[in-house]
Amino acid sequence: MKVITPTADRTVTTPNAAMESLATPSRGSTALSTWRVRMDAGQAGPVHAVDREQVWMVISGSLTVTCDGRTETAEAGEAVLLPPDVLRRLGTTPGDGGVEALVVMEAGGGAVTEDGTRHRLPWAE
Repeated sequence: MKVITPTADRTVTTPNAAMESLATPSRGSTALSTWRVRMDAGQAGPVHAVDREQVWMVISGSLTVTCDGRTETAEAGEAVLLPPDVLRRLGTTPGDGGVEALVVMEAGGGAVTEDGTRHRLPWAE
């Protein structure tokens, strides 16, 4: 057993959100990566695909997800299952107070943006 305490040096902040690493391979996990996402009201990430299935569990606020041409909103207490290799965009609604979510996926995943650029996910490593 290992208890992992979040640290500032394991938080990645982008223009759209802050991702705080929790259990990841670099912290001792062998199969899964988990992290906390915080996104302010009116923010949205880029359109991208991730090569692993992800589960987003909304802790507070609401999360708007467009995936495979369909848009849904998940509220606190709900979970969103995102399939691998499908374009998606996650965000919040202006004035809604933002969102906090926990994310889990199989370790080792990466993302590809619409223009074909591959990105590593440092918060999941």
